[in-house]
Amino acid sequence: MKQFQFNYHSTASLKKELRKIKQWCALHITSKMIFHIFSNTIDKDRISEVCKIIKTEIPEAIFMGSSTNGNILYGALSERDISIVCTVCEFPSTHAEILQYHLTNETMHSVMDDLVAKIKDRPWVKGVDMLVTIRGMSMTPFCEALQNVPEDVEIFGGGAFNSDMNDDRSCVFSSSGGYSNNGVVFLLIGGEDFHITTTHVTGWKPLGRTFHVTKADGSTLYQLDGKPAYSVYFKYLNIRNDEHFFVNTLEFPFFYEHGGLNLLRAPVSSNPDGSIVMTADIEEDVVARLAYGDPLTILQSVYSSGSDIEEFQPEAVRIYSCAARRTFWGVDEISKETLPFQSIAPTSGFYTSGEFLRTNGYMNQHNVTLVVAAAREGNIDPQKETDFHYDDHEFTGKVSLITRLATFIEASTNELEKANEQLAFVAISDGLTKLYNRAEIQKRIKERLATGKPLSLIMMDIDNFKHVNDTYGHKEGDNVIIGLSDLLRNGIAERNPKASAGRWGGEEFMLLLPFDLEYVKLAAADIVRDFAGLEFPMAGHQTVSVGVTTAIEGESLDSLLVRVDKALYEAKRTGKNRFVVL
Repeated sequence: MKQFQFNYHSTASLKKELRKIKQWCALHITSKMIFHIFSNTIDKDRISEVCKIIKTEIPEAIFMGSSTNGNILYGALSERDISIVCTVCEFPSTHAEILQYHLTNETMHSVMDDLVAKIKDRPWVKGVDMLVTIRGMSMTPFCEALQNVPEDVEIFGGGAFNSDMNDDRSCVFSSSGGYSNNGVVFLLIGGEDFHITTTHVTGWKPLGRTFHVTKADGSTLYQLDGKPAYSVYFKYLNIRNDEHFFVNTLEFPFFYEHGGLNLLRAPVSSNPDGSIVMTADIEEDVVARLAYGDPLTILQSVYSSGSDIEEFQPEAVRIYSCAARRTFWGVDEISKETLPFQSIAPTSGFYTSGEFLRTNGYMNQHNVTLVVAAAREGNIDPQKETDFHYDDHEFTGKVSLITRLATFIEASTNELEKANEQLAFVAISDGLTKLYNRAEIQKRIKERLATGKPLSLIMMDIDNFKHVNDTYGHKEGDNVIIGLSDLLRNGIAERNPKASAGRWGGEEFMLLLPFDLEYVKLAAADIVRDFAGLEFPMAGHQTVSVGVTTAIEGESLDSLLVRVDKALYEAKRTGKNRFVVL
């Protein structure tokens, strides 16, 4: 595989570059010639002129392209508005085909059905590289349909964009279907000697508190914590609900987990009612946080991903990176996260309105993410040496400031989270035993009861506890209480990790076990025996009485609690140091 990268300056310069490519091909064995054209302009006449020249000079070539928010050439941001990448495949077994479709919400399902069918009819396909106009559409059905593509096929790509991020217009084009403002282009590529691998880089980290998605419908996010979604951006970042909302929120996407991955979602626009339109559906009841970019974390992620790519020994690297990342880094620093890949293999790509990648079996639309696809023909050469390199410390201007602020934010957030965790623990726990308090254990019993799943209770009362306090003092009494609580905690950790233990009051304790009665009777016997085996400094050996019961289908919380209390009373009445089941 051989790659040629160059910028478009004029008709004459383009023809000159194409002739160089033809001369190289005349001296080598080649199979396919594929052009990617990245255009930081939507000017149809200019784009069509470039396509016409390629088609005239090299009629056997296939090509695809899209409008962009900036082009990547030789791993760095290009200064020109049109960049061209020619990939020449050298193995006869390599196949490539371009498909183009008109894409709208109405045609999406038929387009995807046709694509999936075509891929299944072409067993040589190893990768699907796609360019798509996505503004104004939810891409969730699109991604769901791509799940039907065979699992061993890598799928990746980018959303067409505009040099003006506030301008919704974009385009895709190809040798298969020409210029389109509403379309998708797929490059199917593969063969027995063709190999491809993909990865992605984020580096954006969760910021501050969590938000519960309380109302969402498709790609419209209505409410977070019961309030208009927009209010989060205004309250915490002072971003107004105006025509600049999209650009101002790009660097602060939502961060949440989906399909085993941490995804970032940048809003497209805000509505007068305070709802936010996303580029992909977001589910209700998920927990999301705002996120911020940390330059050092980004570059460390680049290094980790680049090291994996380096071992693959690619001959070409394609990058689809979100326009928000370009905004975040700024012109002076943006190439720091893409240029390292050029040390591995020729690297090209563009800045997108959304990034697509199938990972762990899930097809996801990403935002504020850098998607990397690496390809080669032939096997890995064990003798080949590479020198993957990245620079992680020299920042200037805005990024230098961000790095310091990111460090401060992370430290402050961690401290706040620990403080909140401590407060939350204090609110639900008993101060002496550190078990759940009565309100919390009762809440857990009620919640378990509502599920209809197996539920049993063990209620305990330390025998003759008043005598311990009166004879040895309250400090020794506390030791006895702590002894029983430690026994319960250790027993849960070792044998019943799904159980919950709480101090019911004074010397009484309650144990919730999500098991049937036979198992719980064994646990009750263990508690009676093990507690009697403890020896305290002054009080010596003590005993505990235990009541046991299991929930009956449809019964109330009060009925369940009364019955376990009666069982405990019966254990006390009949001699103590025993358990009774009712």
